[in-house]
Amino acid sequence: MFQNKKIVVVMPAYNAAKTLLKTYEEVMAQGIVDLVIFVDDASSDNTAQVAADLPKTKLYVHKRNLGYGGNQKTCYRLALEEGADIVIMVHPDYQYTPKLIPAMAAMISGGLYHCVLGSRILGGYALKGGMPVWKYIANRFLTLAENILIGAKLSEYHTGYRAFSRELLLRLPLENNSDDFVFDNQMLTQIIWFGYTVAEVSCPTSYFAEASSINLTRSIQYGFGCLKTALNYRLAKMKLYHF
Repeated sequence: MFQNKKIVVVMPAYNAAKTLLKTYEEVMAQGIVDLVIFVDDASSDNTAQVAADLPKTKLYVHKRNLGYGGNQKTCYRLALEEGADIVIMVHPDYQYTPKLIPAMAAMISGGLYHCVLGSRILGGYALKGGMPVWKYIANRFLTLAENILIGAKLSEYHTGYRAFSRELLLRLPLENNSDDFVFDNQMLTQIIWFGYTVAEVSCPTSYFAEASSINLTRSIQYGFGCLKTALNYRLAKMKLYHF
């Protein structure tokens, strides 16, 4: 518990056996996490076996691969069923440091925000942490376009390190979103649509062989999906589209 709030960390996992344990140990070292929920999206490695016997955890295994967005839908549903007051998504590939969990939880438990993002861009950590230059450039272009269309001022929309209040997760129509990577973007756009302020904290990240990544073709598809989501938001604000 943290300030009388139940903290649940969710880890959408896919072929994360090599890094899952290290990520979990650092999550629990923060001393405030009540439960970790692993959702294994039909991995081809032994991700589920690694997660199966860890203390203060629950494991759910998809019978077939549902995609990154589909995995998150399961994560948030299970976290709410467990009575979570604050839900923090941490990727099990150790790309994002779990050491920010207390800070992110405090920002929500204090009633200041309902959504907090760990930003790789604030503080200039992205390139220092090894983000490929082409990904950095794409991130900056997409973020600029989305900020213009949506009317927000986020440093990035593409981080996978996120914290949410129970109230917010219950309000969002997450099942309407994609099961693919663009789910992240759609979720943030919904949060802004409902009038919630999105907070950001600077987050160091690490890119290495075992860290998850999508290929160039999927990245291009994701980029167009993000632009479409932002454009739909703008059209909805103009009463030309039902968002």
